[in-house]
Amino acid sequence: MNSIASPIACKVNNVFIHVSNLEKSAEWYSNLLGLPFSKEDVASPVYNIPVTSETGLTLDDHSFDPGFTLKPFNHVLFNFFVEVIDEAYDFIKNKGITIVREIERIGDFAYFNFEDPDGNVLMICNN
Repeated sequence: MNSIASPIACKVNNVFIHVSNLEKSAEWYSNLLGLPFSKEDVASPVYNIPVTSETGLTLDDHSFDPGFTLKPFNHVLFNFFVEVIDEAYDFIKNKGITIVREIERIGDFAYFNFEDPDGNVLMICNN
């Protein structure tokens, strides 16, 4: 099979999460990831979570799009990586965050799913 040249880089640049309350979601995600949070840094319509990877994470409240209707995504949007799945599970559970799929273990691989404040489903996995 011949490869075809493409002007599109083979990498995910940024993930957008659509939210109903930008300040609340920015604080929630910052708490989830152990990041410092200041309300003064939140300005609609988007908030960029200061992640430490190449792929960015942006919360978007669509304040400049009056026709937008938020529809939470009930399938996994993306996953967060952890070293110890059970530690992450306990952390999420102790924060009172809704877990929508218990830990699944497939050999050395393990994951579970949970919801953000708007009902979007996210995953935590160890690989």
